[in-house]
Amino acid sequence: MSVGFILLVHTALDRAAQVARHWAGSGCPVVIHADRAVPEERFDAFRAALAGNPNIRFVEPRRRCEWGTWGIVGATIDASALMLESFPKVSHVYLASGSCLPLRPVPELRAYLAERPHTDFIESATIDDVDWSKGGFDRERFTLRFPFSFKTQRGLFDRFVTLQRGLGMKRSLPAGLVPHLGSQWWCLTRATLEAILGDPRRGEYERFFQSVWIPDESYFQSLVRLHATRVESRSLTLSKFDFQGKPHTFYDDHLQLLRRSDCFVARKIWPRADRLYSSLLSNDPQVTKNAEPNPGKIDRLFTHAVERRLRGRPGLYMQSRFPLSDRDNGKSCGPYSVFEGFSDLFEHFESWLSKTTGCRVHGHLYAPDRAHFAGGEKVYNGSLPDSAALRDYNPCAFLTNLTWSTRGERQCFMFGPADNQYPTDFMTGDPHAQISVITGAWAIRLFRRKATSEEVRKEAARLQRIEQAHVERLRAHWAKARIRIWTLAEFIEAPMDHLQEILDEVSPRGARRLTEAPRLTDLTGFGRFLQELKNEGMNLHVAGDFPAGYDPAPLQPDTQRRYVVK
Repeated sequence: MSVGFILLVHTALDRAAQVARHWAGSGCPVVIHADRAVPEERFDAFRAALAGNPNIRFVEPRRRCEWGTWGIVGATIDASALMLESFPKVSHVYLASGSCLPLRPVPELRAYLAERPHTDFIESATIDDVDWSKGGFDRERFTLRFPFSFKTQRGLFDRFVTLQRGLGMKRSLPAGLVPHLGSQWWCLTRATLEAILGDPRRGEYERFFQSVWIPDESYFQSLVRLHATRVESRSLTLSKFDFQGKPHTFYDDHLQLLRRSDCFVARKIWPRADRLYSSLLSNDPQVTKNAEPNPGKIDRLFTHAVERRLRGRPGLYMQSRFPLSDRDNGKSCGPYSVFEGFSDLFEHFESWLSKTTGCRVHGHLYAPDRAHFAGGEKVYNGSLPDSAALRDYNPCAFLTNLTWSTRGERQCFMFGPADNQYPTDFMTGDPHAQISVITGAWAIRLFRRKATSEEVRKEAARLQRIEQAHVERLRAHWAKARIRIWTLAEFIEAPMDHLQEILDEVSPRGARRLTEAPRLTDLTGFGRFLQELKNEGMNLHVAGDFPAGYDPAPLQPDTQRRYVVK
């Protein structure tokens, strides 16, 4: 049992020569076709480097092997004919490229094929069953004509396809031929290859496939069905493709991954992968596995890689893959909490929340003057500055950068109607956001001001309009955040019950009854303040219904270790 290799070469000639010497030195005939685009001086040096080896032949004349055209199939046919003529003892012919690299010892491949002397290994599926073809042509690649190059004559290519479709032009397939598609890289028996090359209708088939799009994926794949005794519709070569149909390139750090596939050959190998070439170009019997080639064992990793390429990591934005609206992979990378009105209702609320939950608690990150980072930091994780101008250049990116740079640690920050409102829709539509709102709590700051009634009334009217619009967005049907909204009057009725509900979600692992209450700000006279605003014509309704004589006492614990207003 002997196996011969066909090498289609167009670049990295030094690596192709290295692989050819390995196979030829292992007793396998090698027939090489070099793309006519390779300059004569480079080709001559390449041929000279392999001269004198009786197991190596070169195809002459050379063909132009442009992607998607007949030249690749023509070169393969020429090389196959030379292989069968020059090496009569070859029982199997293995097609490979100059960027291929053997993964297992040659004796192991010989033994594997000897056990299957009449089996052809070629991926061959009917066009109705193929779901991996890219570019929009499945059946049309056979019924239309493609005389122009997809890569170098794209304008002519597209216009001619459009013309054929517009005129309803279709051509008939050769009688009895069922078109099949599959990987270009195959291993065929001598009998099947001789039958394909000696078919009396070969000229008819070649004329037809010369106008097929990417015929190297269909010529042998279709004709093998007419002549083979047994077809294993799979390739012995590991070749993985990305979401655009382009082959993955393997590097030095893929060594163990390649070995896990148990395939005999892999493509496409980076020419500078010295470790791969030095490790795999060996017939060391210690690496013999006698295992069935199974590239499916590493499919999970490639599926994950494709998903990562298409969707990215949740909450990560980058120049090479900035997401379109509503097509991102998560707005932020992790959960965060937004508190609105709490720092107005409670004294030193940020420090109390940080101590209680262990989270990083910031002040008003979107305040007009600057971003109030925890601890008064000027520059925060990810080199985020506290500059309001830089923050407001892209307020949403500011938040995603903050969550990404601090991933693994929940961020909490204050928000209110006096802040930049641009991130409202972003936070509302973010499933990672937890938004807790006490409407009207901002009025407490106005209550503390020593200002004229007219100034307070105008400011109250402005802030109320902003908060009403903000709350309306939070209540939109498309909201995905975890949102809780209370009026100030509602929240004060049982503040610790509401706080306990929020904190149980912020730190679920450490959920427990609160034993220390935040200090409620002094609201003595606040009810009268609201009534006076009403008397002057400003109805501050977002705070809820406060009696004019409302005068709450500080929070006190009851016997159940819960806190109430007494």
